[in-house]
Amino acid sequence: MKHATQSAIDRTQEQLRSNAVPHAVATVVRTLSSTAAKPGMKAIVLADGEFAEGWLGGGCVTSAVRKAAQKAIETGEATLVCLRPEELLADETDAGMVTLARNGCPSKGSMDIFVEPVVPLPELVVYGQGPVALALVRIARGFGFTLTVCGKLDTAMVDVDHHFAAPADLDAQPGSNAARYVVVATQGAGDVAALTSALAASHAYVAFVGSRRKFAAYAGKLTDAGIGEAALAGVRSPAGLHINAVTPEEIALSIMAEIVQTRRATRAAETADV
Repeated sequence: MKHATQSAIDRTQEQLRSNAVPHAVATVVRTLSSTAAKPGMKAIVLADGEFAEGWLGGGCVTSAVRKAAQKAIETGEATLVCLRPEELLADETDAGMVTLARNGCPSKGSMDIFVEPVVPLPELVVYGQGPVALALVRIARGFGFTLTVCGKLDTAMVDVDHHFAAPADLDAQPGSNAARYVVVATQGAGDVAALTSALAASHAYVAFVGSRRKFAAYAGKLTDAGIGEAALAGVRSPAGLHINAVTPEEIALSIMAEIVQTRRATRAAETADV
């Protein structure tokens, strides 16, 4: 495969970023003896191990980088792949951010390749325009989410990435590969439409700002709209951790705490399975 130009690498990565596709960038940082790839050469590897762009060498290099990239994407942690001929492996230590791999190629060259994951930020979707929705959006920016608002919230008052006036407008958008956390804070202003939209696809977290009794009252209409029992059972209602919250700001804080708790627990479980 021909060595990819930097512009080709940049174009591919920009497309992957815009489509929220997880990937890893592998960069050769050092070579010793005879190697096909040279320092500065790059490749982009997808979550399934396929090379989307670039070339770093033969089968030995490709296999080691593919495995390292898949693990980096799964864990969110970068690694330095140290490719060595077998007689030199004993002199290296496989620990921390370092991954050792055997170079079985006849050239017996050595390479250090930095593999950095690029994982889309999770998305927080807030339905509603009331005080709780406003307070939640205001505090969420510092927690590492792409922010989407669905409702008549005055976006001049908040910093959001995407804004949709109605659930139908949001539903018309293509799906994303990013994990999505959804909070329905419509508080009586279009609850069923917002819940139907929120539950139309699987999400990492869905919460309803309202009592269990109020949510249960909507069960029949949601079922008629095609929402399954499993999706209904997964809704957090009332939303948020129990901290005796009263004000909109306190309720928003309790919801954000529950989202963080869910996000970290999910990441810990995924890492344990790697």
